[in-house]
Amino acid sequence: MARIVVVGSINMDLVTRTARRPAPGETILGTAFDSVPGGKGANQAIAARRAGARVDFIGATGTDVFAGALRKVLADNEIATTGLRTIEGSSGIATIVVDESGENSIIVVGGANAALTELTEADRSIIADADILLCQLEIPVDTVIEAARHARAHDTLVLLNPSPARPLPDELWASVDIAVVNEGEAARLDSELGAVSHVLVTRGGAGASYRGPDGEFTHPGVPVEVVDTTGAGDTFTGALAAHWHEGPDTALAWACAAGALATTAFGATAAIPAAAEIERVLHS
Repeated sequence: MARIVVVGSINMDLVTRTARRPAPGETILGTAFDSVPGGKGANQAIAARRAGARVDFIGATGTDVFAGALRKVLADNEIATTGLRTIEGSSGIATIVVDESGENSIIVVGGANAALTELTEADRSIIADADILLCQLEIPVDTVIEAARHARAHDTLVLLNPSPARPLPDELWASVDIAVVNEGEAARLDSELGAVSHVLVTRGGAGASYRGPDGEFTHPGVPVEVVDTTGAGDTFTGALAAHWHEGPDTALAWACAAGALATTAFGATAAIPAAAEIERVLHS
């Protein structure tokens, strides 16, 4: 069982379903609304845990009405939360609009995630003992850099999902062993990704591709009936991390199956599949 530590965001997703997404300045009627725990960090942590890894989470919630539900979803998924702190004020929030094709638009407000500005000695110890450090960019970049530098110093692999995409300092890229990006992020970060040993590019229903020391290869998509794409990329990344120790080919197969299954139900965390579900797809 791989040991993964996620340093990242946890949000409450406020999800509205509509027949189509509105044009600028347009008001339309929605068909359903729900509040669902999410955030790229929490989604990836839950995906890694359900795919079979042992997972620690380092992050922050606020003191608002959402904090209890956010902590509960981690506890319910048996994720260690000694690194989860409470910050006075709002928890992270994501406003999500999902159309009838399952495509989404998302606005994220950092809240407590933006206050995760430093690591404690206990956090550093968790990172040093892990097999993989998994990070995204919904927390301050300086904290990601600090975590990655500490991981590199203690032979913990660093897996970065550089999303939301932005220019990043060379100091961070120098500590990254594995990067997971979608096609748009791959195009935007093309020159920076050249310094990363292992790069995986997700391609939606077409699967994903790998480039690394073992060469280049692709894994086809898994045909499914798409309901909601929210969290599919995070599910891919978490499952990949959980099975990276089995090699890139096996890890990519797990990730593609998990990511596809995550689109077949509504809500990011609710749709994340368990290991048994992923194995059934892999063996079918």
